[in-house]
Amino acid sequence: MADTNSKVRVIEIKQSVFASNDEQAGILRRELKEKGVFLLNLMSSPGAGKTTTLKQTVKALAGEMRIGVMEADIDSDVDARAMAETGVKAIQLHTGGMCHLDADMTRQGLEALGTGDVDLAILENVGNLVCPAEFDTGAVKNAMILSVPEGHDKPLKYPLMFSVCDVVLINKMDVMPYFDFDLEKCREYIRMRNPNAVVIPICAKTGEGIEAWADWLRTQVKDWKS
Repeated sequence: MADTNSKVRVIEIKQSVFASNDEQAGILRRELKEKGVFLLNLMSSPGAGKTTTLKQTVKALAGEMRIGVMEADIDSDVDARAMAETGVKAIQLHTGGMCHLDADMTRQGLEALGTGDVDLAILENVGNLVCPAEFDTGAVKNAMILSVPEGHDKPLKYPLMFSVCDVVLINKMDVMPYFDFDLEKCREYIRMRNPNAVVIPICAKTGEGIEAWADWLRTQVKDWKS
């Protein structure tokens, strides 16, 4: 006869893992607040343009705030090298095969990065629209990038990701004429998942919309540090 309690035990373990992580994330956020460090968690699917967007972001905020970037990947240091070329502090985090970062991993990354001379710390999370959304990293705000080639229906297919994000950047607007992408439908679907999410169309390649994105970040960092 099947063990009817086995499923209950699995659920309890999972809930315990999330509860413990949420507690650690809350502690990390309070510590960051005391230090005056704003942590942004940036998520997207692979190839959506996270690193290119970050390079444009650094350029837009140059001279205004001290920025540190943590690049999370299963392997390689390509993205960290690309960010270091912009002149910001950058480190690579290898997840050991895991498809997300949790609060403890983020804390380890911040300790390695060093936050004593950082106003804005950015975590470029692992490229994935599922796992990263499940774990609170301790970030002050969550942002995600949706690229036009992925389609305007992604908020319907990945509800959790869109529901946890404070801002959604719709990237690669320059190629919208070549794809069946409905911007207004996408906005509508995002509102269905998260009425409070800010939506900013951008093109990291051309710089379109980057200033609006930079303005959003300026406001958030200022409010956090006040």
